[in-house]
Amino acid sequence: MLVTGASTGIGRATTAALVAARFHVWATVRRPVDAESLRAEHGDAVTTLVMDVTDEAAVRDAGERVVASGPLFALVNNVGAALPGPLEHLPLDVFRRQLEVNLVGQLAVTQAVLPALRASRDLGQDARIVMIGSIGGRIAGPMLGAYNAAKFGLVGLCGSLRAELAPSGIRVVLVEPGRVATPIRSRGEAAGQVVSDGMPPEALARYRGQIDDAVANARRSAVHGAPPERVAAVVVRALLDRNPAPRRVVGRDARVAAALVRALPHRVLYRLTAARR
Repeated sequence: MLVTGASTGIGRATTAALVAARFHVWATVRRPVDAESLRAEHGDAVTTLVMDVTDEAAVRDAGERVVASGPLFALVNNVGAALPGPLEHLPLDVFRRQLEVNLVGQLAVTQAVLPALRASRDLGQDARIVMIGSIGGRIAGPMLGAYNAAKFGLVGLCGSLRAELAPSGIRVVLVEPGRVATPIRSRGEAAGQVVSDGMPPEALARYRGQIDDAVANARRSAVHGAPPERVAAVVVRALLDRNPAPRRVVGRDARVAAALVRALPHRVLYRLTAARR
């Protein structure tokens, strides 16, 4: 098993759940200190890889190491970030960074380890890819335009991968959580503050209400969101079920949002998601 973004949140919880299920896990992190923490917690059950998914050379090197070790049963593409701000004033380098982390990086890691997944299939064993998406890939709102763009893109990426890899017997599953209590929210708030600090005063005044609402929502998610272990349990089921559903929504809020998207006309959805301030 390979789990990306394993230092905190869903990635760390998924790593722990897989170790508990007696799997060996390759776990990617960006900082050596996080690698040390995972090794201290799980010992030889985890092999850490220090890399940033936006660093093509690092991803390629990590992939070569995984492929050289033999067949790989599954890849869990979890790494992600939330970089908020009004699209009108969002620096393009921030927008690109969001896509690089949440979309391009997912494909880079997948390409790097697909030979190992194919090796598993060549031996008559299973092989699966689980992408961690978001309910933000089904319904979009203000201040998270870059994040939503990446998550909507991930839906398309998964759909095409699923179709292309089906003849090879490699399953692709998209897990779409709602609010989850992870550090991505606090890190996103800090990133959003940097964007706000760079906005002209009149623009900041124009968007002040929406920014404050987004910050309040992020703080509520950090406190009242589902524990990452709940998402990890769904990931494990997606890896072990004989015939997993292609898309799995996690959390009551996500299930409600998904039902609304299916049931309501676009005009009504636009009214529901439009900011009032």
